[in-house]
Amino acid sequence: MSGEARTDVEAVEAANAALYDAVERGDLDALAETWLHDDVSVVHPGWPVLTGRDEVLRSYALIMANTEYIQFFLTDVEVSVAGDTALVTCTENILSGGPAEEDGSAGPLVGGLVVATNVFRRAEGGRWRVWAHHGSPVLVEDEDDDEDGGGEGIDGVDGEGGTVL
Repeated sequence: MSGEARTDVEAVEAANAALYDAVERGDLDALAETWLHDDVSVVHPGWPVLTGRDEVLRSYALIMANTEYIQFFLTDVEVSVAGDTALVTCTENILSGGPAEEDGSAGPLVGGLVVATNVFRRAEGGRWRVWAHHGSPVLVEDEDDDEDGGGEGIDGVDGEGGTVL
């Protein structure tokens, strides 16, 4: 951080970036530093609400242990600060991959969209820390279904009843 005072919005943007950076690097210690020590909660897409610091960090450890590669491209980032609370909404454009193939080549990559809300609180020393994270999957339209009339292709379900990402 430079010697110049950063605005609250800039500081929250940096704290938000640190959250995603820690997950990308699979660094649980760095991730733990981004979260408050108080009552926190997280909702990962398709998961129930998890509360409490231990349960939240355990969930991230599980995700990181089972994800060989993950990268977030954040878009539509909006930051709002009110006193000692800040709200960040964004779209997580996620690229992730599983374990390497038997021949040593990279495993398959999968893309997905998640809309996220991250709530931050100003903590000790004025540092912004995550209070809550909620991610919801975005169901996208399958263009192939639209063109050939083979299925609905909307609301995340194809004409065969499968999920479309």
